[in-house]
Amino acid sequence: MPSDDALNYPSLLMREGFIIKVNQSIIKRNMKKFLFFLTSLLVGTGLFFWVLKEVGWQEIKNAFFIFTLWQGMIILILTVAKTITATWKWKVILRTEGVNVPFFSLLESYLAGFSIMYFFPTAFFGGEIFQSYILKKKYSVPWSKGIASSISDQILDWTTNLIVIFLGMTLFLFKMSLFPKKIAIICFIIFPLSLLGISYFYFKAFKKESIIGFLFKRFSRNIQNVEALEIEKEIFSFFNFKKGSFWKGIFIGFIEEIFFLLRIWVLINFFGRDINLLSAVSILGFSYLAMMIPIPAVLGVHEGLQTFAFNALKLGAGLGTAFALVIRGADTILALIGAFISFRVGSELLRKTLLKNEQKF
Repeated sequence: MPSDDALNYPSLLMREGFIIKVNQSIIKRNMKKFLFFLTSLLVGTGLFFWVLKEVGWQEIKNAFFIFTLWQGMIILILTVAKTITATWKWKVILRTEGVNVPFFSLLESYLAGFSIMYFFPTAFFGGEIFQSYILKKKYSVPWSKGIASSISDQILDWTTNLIVIFLGMTLFLFKMSLFPKKIAIICFIIFPLSLLGISYFYFKAFKKESIIGFLFKRFSRNIQNVEALEIEKEIFSFFNFKKGSFWKGIFIGFIEEIFFLLRIWVLINFFGRDINLLSAVSILGFSYLAMMIPIPAVLGVHEGLQTFAFNALKLGAGLGTAFALVIRGADTILALIGAFISFRVGSELLRKTLLKNEQKF
């Protein structure tokens, strides 16, 4: 009589075949992401050096000539202040979900996620997933609450960012009679698509109609995904216009924008130029437009857009490039700190996991 293993052999082969196919699918998907990342990095690098060549090194050096180390420290302090405000906003979201994590621990998680989003923008939701992973492993925060809070934070960010972009571009158009074709594509195609996407989300959140459920019914054989629906439920729970926590999040989001505007105004004054609030809003709008393009550290894109914007505002193309480089420097310092935190936390969690498995064995 055949053994149980012999009887189950065909089903085992089918199961192993399925696992192999899944693994192959994952490898292919990751390879596509890596190629996309590599391509975007090469495009950004090429654009970066093209901008430097077009503007001219001498003009950029002239802009940097009066910039000092202590002024750079002030720009870094304002960048840190913005980061602290962003962490405060995230803490408000988590508290709404009944989760209380120490502020400085949350700041660590925020910086870790920021580093991934900054250096690897092609990995959509990469930073949010890592932030949620840290919260789950270190503070036992349920996965649905952690990922929902991170996504809610990003939605709030893009809500205020799109408002700034709209105001900035509107003010800028009054000063410009003609938009270059490439800039027009970014402003009048990418921006409306982003605005349409976030407007659709708010419409669904207001009516409490599931977006995830609709997508699964339309594009998947599975009628529903319980975990995804639970995450969506947590997000919709926060985006309730009747709740004070939602409006508090929006308020803190605008405080972030104030720190960004202050950083722009201070930096341009350090370069020896005067700027009014309306022009600062336009410059900030161009910074957010650059962030919409998935290139690592917005390399080349930020320099190109700011060079165009500063030249159009009669501030000088060289000053625009120098401005973008200083902002990049401050953001990169925080991103590197976040990368160090990611490595340290990741190593610690891996060590604990291996130790736990060893003890079980």
